[in-house]
Amino acid sequence: METAPATDSDPSLSALPSVGVRVAAFAAICLSGLAGAMIGYSLIALQCEGDCGVAKGLGLLIGALTAAVGMAVVAVLVMRALGEWHEVTDREQAGHAPR
Repeated sequence: METAPATDSDPSLSALPSVGVRVAAFAAICLSGLAGAMIGYSLIALQCEGDCGVAKGLGLLIGALTAAVGMAVVAVLVMRALGEWHEVTDREQAGHAPR
């Protein structure tokens, strides 16, 4: 038995968040990585004297990775919460909400 291919007008259910939410999460991760890089670089630059190229680079890398990973965790949790919230509101609109 063959099924009809999904079209753009077919409102099939999906667990993916909307494109806007995914773009906002990506932008937030990039911005927090940039902020973490600046913080890590300046932390090392304030403490180091002389030739500190490697130390500044490591501070920049570790700061960027730490901040970006932290924001990625937050972004995933926010997107999951949005998905659950939409599921609850859809159930309420369909009349299947718990009483």
